[in-house]
Order: sequence, then C-alpha cells, then structure tokens
Amino acid sequence: MAETPAVDAALIAKASGIRVLLLDVDGVLTDGGLYFGAEGELFKRFNTLDGHGLKMLQRAGITPAVVTGRGSAALRSRLAALGIVHARYDIDDKAPAAQEILAELGLHWDQAAAMGDDWPDLPMMLRAALAFAPANAHSEVRSRADLVTRLDGGAGAMREVCDLLLQASGSYPAMLATYAGGGA
Repeated sequence: MAETPAVDAALIAKASGIRVLLLDVDGVLTDGGLYFGAEGELFKRFNTLDGHGLKMLQRAGITPAVVTGRGSAALRSRLAALGIVHARYDIDDKAPAAQEILAELGLHWDQAAAMGDDWPDLPMMLRAALAFAPANAHSEVRSRADLVTRLDGGAGAMREVCDLLLQASGSYPAMLATYAGGGA
C-alpha cells in the first residue's frame, strides 16, 4: 500500500492555512532557460506533473496565481490550459502585484505561500506565510525559503509544493484515491 509522502509535521501545520500559491514562472514552472527559434519566437518547456499538481490545488480550493517578469504567448497559453486566471505579466516589483491578487481574492499574506527562484521573487516570498524555492534557485533565495524542493524548477519542483499543500489541506488521500482506488 502506498503511503502519503512524509513531510515535516511543523511545515504541514504552517501550510494548513494556505489559500493561495503565488508563483514565479521562469525557474519555477520552467527550467529557467529561454529558447528562441530562428524567427525570434520564444519556446518554454513545462512539466506535466507540475501542471497536474496545480489543477489539483484548484480542486482543493487553493488558488494558484502567477507573478512573472515575462509575458510570452507560450506562457499565457499554458496558464489558460491550466485554468489559472490570476496572473500578472512583465512585473519587476512583484510584491505589489501579488498584493493586488490577494485583494482580488479577499485574502491576506498570512494565507499565502510563494515560490520563486531569484532575487526579484524575494519581496513576495518574504511577505508570504510560507516560502518555497526549487533546488536550483539562487543560494540567497534557497537560504530564505521554508522549504527547498528536492527537484529543480521545471522538473517537478512545483509538484512537490502542490503535494505538500494538498497534504496540509487534508485533500491528498482522497484525491489519490480517485485515481488509485480504495487500495491506495
């Protein structure tokens, strides 16, 4: 029988009140690389495990919201496919943009988690109740995160965070059972 992944009980308790996950994109949902075609078009690679985790968060009543320094067509298409409607693009100062999203949702920073990989993400991460960083984040960001994922950005790091938030919300076992049946 499969077990729910083990996570520190104190971290689960801290995550239990989270209602919104504020996240960067490049280096968090992607590997951080920028791929350009011959015509100058931008390509991004997204991880399907991360995407499914974000969809499950929404089903559990936790809103994923994006605050990013870029705003490509590829990103907008991916967010639309995931049903993520709260997003701010081409943002240099991320904390005020995140504050706008919180106000739209009627939430406060103590109900927010944030995930980022580089210095521009720190103001948002440091205000949130819980901060996450992928394994390949800048060292200054990793040192300020409540949890550094085992995996890199764009390679399953977001899914680790989603699974933790699903565990903290109490939704993880029931959601797993919908896929694995009662023998999960």
